[in-house]
Amino acid sequence: MDNELRNKGQIMVRRIDLNSDLGEGFGPWQMGDDETMLGLVTSANVACGGHASDPETMFQTLQLAAQNGVVVGAHPGYADREGFGRRVIPMHPAEIGRMCAAQIGALQGIAAQVGVKVAYVKPHGALGNLAARDRDVADAIVAATRQISPELAVLAISGAQLEQAARAAGQPVYSEIFADRGYLSNGQLVPRGQDGAMIHDADEAADRLIGYLQSGLMPVIDGAPIALEAHSICVHGDSEGAVAMTRTIREKITAAGVELAPFLPDERAPL
Repeated sequence: MDNELRNKGQIMVRRIDLNSDLGEGFGPWQMGDDETMLGLVTSANVACGGHASDPETMFQTLQLAAQNGVVVGAHPGYADREGFGRRVIPMHPAEIGRMCAAQIGALQGIAAQVGVKVAYVKPHGALGNLAARDRDVADAIVAATRQISPELAVLAISGAQLEQAARAAGQPVYSEIFADRGYLSNGQLVPRGQDGAMIHDADEAADRLIGYLQSGLMPVIDGAPIALEAHSICVHGDSEGAVAMTRTIREKITAAGVELAPFLPDERAPL
């Protein structure tokens, strides 16, 4: 990775992005504190009408991103607001591709009104986890993204099928790790509802990340730590205590000498 310095067999990351899933309200219903989070993160994955959001929520979220100079990406998910996109909806891969294309296009339309660019795509929730393990679904999402623009980057779970599919297709791809999610030894996230799926303690999350940044190894719940590559760290904006966790992570990572900056710095939204 271009943001790593190898020294005596260890990896010391000098620069990394901090992203969050935002704009996940709907109408008068608000999810999380987007205004504060957009002052803390460097990239924002904006919901675009599938698992959450609507035109006004997208508009307001993109405006706040622009005011804070935050890079924005589309965060498509299953059209399942009741389940918040965290349930797999049986669909053919081609249908998933069209669903993602429609949501990405919706966000691009609102972004044009705000005057910002949608720079990347990151699937949400159950869709993202499915794309991490199912190559056909991953290929469909990458194909839809590429048909919209060969320059539209993909942000994928590190080591996942989506990452590999994007690389095979020649689509720009970047890898992320999760600050507040547990890992399995196969590199996938611990399913929600299982012990170890979520990390709620901000200091624990930050210390785990610092250990990763120093070694390149991520602790898992079922074995020895595994090697992962990362250009970005995700903190879930809908989690309880998301703001406090993000602040703690920022403070501890920067104190350790790591710069927080967008993984796509040239796409920074205008201040």
